[in-house]
Formats: sequence, structure tokens, C-alpha cells
Amino acid sequence: MIFSRRHFTGCLLVLFFVLAVLPKANALPAFARKYGLRCSACHEAWPMLNYFGQKFKDNGYQLMNDRDSPIWQNPSYWPVTFRITPYWHRESADKVGVDSVTGNAASAPTERQVNMQGFDLSGLDFHTGGTLEKNFSFYVLPSSDPTAAFHFETAMARLDNLAGSPWLNIKLGKFELDNLISEKRILTLTSISGVYQTYHFIPQGDANVFGQIGDNQLGLEYMGHSADDRTRVSAALLSTNDGNVNLVANNAYSGFFTASQAFDAGKLGVQRLGMYAMVGAAPITFLTSGGVPVVGAGSNNKDFYRVGFVGEIYLGNLDFLVLTQHGYDNVWFGQGFGNATNPDGNGTACSGTPTSPCGLNYIPGTYTLPPTARAPTWNGYMVETHYVYNPQLIFIQRSEWERVSQQASTTFASNFGNLDMYTFGFRWYPIMLPRAGFAFHNEYSWMRQNGTSPVTGTDLTTSSLVFGWDFDF
Repeated sequence: MIFSRRHFTGCLLVLFFVLAVLPKANALPAFARKYGLRCSACHEAWPMLNYFGQKFKDNGYQLMNDRDSPIWQNPSYWPVTFRITPYWHRESADKVGVDSVTGNAASAPTERQVNMQGFDLSGLDFHTGGTLEKNFSFYVLPSSDPTAAFHFETAMARLDNLAGSPWLNIKLGKFELDNLISEKRILTLTSISGVYQTYHFIPQGDANVFGQIGDNQLGLEYMGHSADDRTRVSAALLSTNDGNVNLVANNAYSGFFTASQAFDAGKLGVQRLGMYAMVGAAPITFLTSGGVPVVGAGSNNKDFYRVGFVGEIYLGNLDFLVLTQHGYDNVWFGQGFGNATNPDGNGTACSGTPTSPCGLNYIPGTYTLPPTARAPTWNGYMVETHYVYNPQLIFIQRSEWERVSQQASTTFASNFGNLDMYTFGFRWYPIMLPRAGFAFHNEYSWMRQNGTSPVTGTDLTTSSLVFGWDFDF
């Protein structure tokens, strides 16, 4: 066993040495094929953008030259990219609710640790985007889960540089919110770290699923930026339905606002600081038919908001993404009201009393909030560190902490639902050509949430280990 461990450690050292001395890569699919750029022109490590890549995106996927218009492209060019990840992973949860059996009779449920491992597939992303004509840009992303069930993750068109000004750009459709720290270009892939927990955190007992900043939303967005892209502002009007189509949830709207400023720090690079705010309302009252809420028939809107500050800090090859966010939900959301569809995502309408998991079927005047009810508030913090050894090798670490400052009920412990998450890994890019890209991804994530185990109500700990081949074409 000692020999095996030493042999394994030696192999890792050799692997890292080989990765470090490999030649640098030089391009990405789709847009790289159009403009013939090196991958490092737009990406710190794909899919994460650098400063120039953000400016290219802000310009509507244009370099602001004659090649922006499709009329100058080879007729055989088709701006598409397929992306999928075959991988091996190990998932672990230290406390899972299971049935216990005494003799031939079932007894009270208990908790057991559950570990599972094996080979798997991610879903498939089918990216296509670019320009319909100069200053008319689009992006369409049909995306599937691992079973090949598709939906539209992104479907939008944008009018760029109206009246010849970079301060006038209008987008309509389903799109990622104008976050400085983009969840859709995240470098981490485990079941825990594949999203930013801070963007999606909801206190225990809270049923407001409409403040999910990391999810693509349906709406209309204004975005403006200076010619050098140092100053950026945006404002979006969104349907309060978490990006679902056909007005399934309610008849309310939300707003999302951002502003950021970049500073040139010389050899260190371009630093950017910014802020964002989501302010919205969602209904807690729904008409019912046969006791089942009528989807889309929501009223009695209650308010919520999220406010955050972000930073992109570069120190040569070392950079940091920092984020802090404060969240607030109306007291009614904290009591389980506000979601017209089952929160497990299967689309089944909820029914039952206000104390059901969905907290619906509420009729005004039939329910009074208990004296223990409070409006939940919380604060989230995130630091993500990247060390770019060279354009083909990047090391990643991220820490997130979610802290509830006011629980939804005075009966809850002060730390109930607090969350800690840590992840670290690396990505190696042996090829990044104008036609294709390939990444060898390795990562471990660990998360603990206070008091949320299903039976004993003690701390719940989960972990995920992943290695796989993340490639696009």
C-alpha cells in the first residue's frame, strides 16, 4: 500500500510537469472560426471571459469592423458549437432519510450515509449566435438534460449601437442577467459547485423561487457602455416566473439593475468593481379549480429584493472574483407561500393547505400569519480564486458562505440553514483550436448546511468528486 501511494504521488507530479511545459493553445469554436482570433484573446479559460471577451460580448458579438456582417463571411460558415461532458463522479451525503425495519414491520425512519460513484454524462448545449447584420445580433441555446430532454436556455436578439452610440443597446427574449460574475460561464462542474450558491440560496421555510439570479430570465434589457467598455450599466424588465415560458407562474414583474467601473492597473491588468440589484414582486394568492391552483391566476403580490456588490481583481496570473449579496423576502414567502408549481420542477400543480410544502391554496381572509412569522433576510459571500499557469492550465478554488440574519420563524435556531461550500480543482486544455476545444476537468467540492438533515435535524454534509472530458466542437 505504501508503494502504491508513493507511485500514485509520483505519477501526479509527472502529470503536472508535463501539463506545465505543453505549448499554448490558440483558439475557440464558433466566433473564433469567424474572426480567426486566438482563444486567449477572449477567454481567461473557456468558457470564462477576460476583459476583451466581455467587450466583444457587450458590442453584440462584434469586433466593430467589416467582418461583423454575415455578408462578408464564407457561405459555408455556420456559427454553432456543441458542448457536452462525459465524466466519472462520486457523490456522498452523510445523512439520507431511509426506512428502518424491525422484524417484519416498518418502524420510524432513520438516517444513513449514502455514497455512489460511476460514469455519467452531462447535458448537451447547442450554441449558435452572432450577427444577422451589422448591429443586429442574436444568440440561441437549445440545451438538454442528460436524458436529451431539451429546453431553450437562451433565445434572444439585440439591437446594438442604436443611433451609433454604444450607450443604446436593447435585448429581447430569454437571456442571462447582466451579472459581472457569470454563472453560465462558470469553471466548476460538480453537483455542488456547478452553480453559485449565493445566487440561489433560499432560507429554510421560504417558498420564493423567483429571485434566482443565476437563472436565465425572460424580459427586455437595456445595456449601455463607454467606447472602451470601462463603464457599464444595464436595466432589465423581467416576468416574475424564473424564466419559464407561457406565463405559467403569475402576472408580476421584476427589475434587474447593474453598474460597474473598470480601472487599468498597469501590469496587473484591468480591475472591475460593480453592483447589482433585483427588485420584484410575486403573488401569494391563486384562484383554484377543484382545489388546485390555476396556473397564471396569481394576485396579492408581495415584494422581495437582492442587492449585491462584485469585484474582478487581477494580480498578474492570479485573480479573484469576489461577491457579497443581501437578500430579503416578504414574511408571506417565509411562511411557504408564493410558488404556483411544485418546487421539485416536475410541473405538477400544488394543492393543500398553507402548511403544505408548496404553501398554496390560500384564499384571502382564511389564514392569519402566526406571531412567530418573520420576513427572512440573509447575507451571502463568495471568493473564487484562479491561478492561470498558462492559457492551457488553470487552478481553481472557491469558497461560499450563506448566513441567515433573520429566520422565517422565531422558533428556528439562529444558524438554521446556514451554508458553507468549498471547492478546488484544475482544468487542462490540451487543444483549443478554431474548430474545437477540449478540457480535462478535475474537481472536489464539499458543502455543509446547518440543521437540515431529514430526520434528526442535524447538520447535513455532502461532497462531490468529478473528473471528465469537457469538450466542444
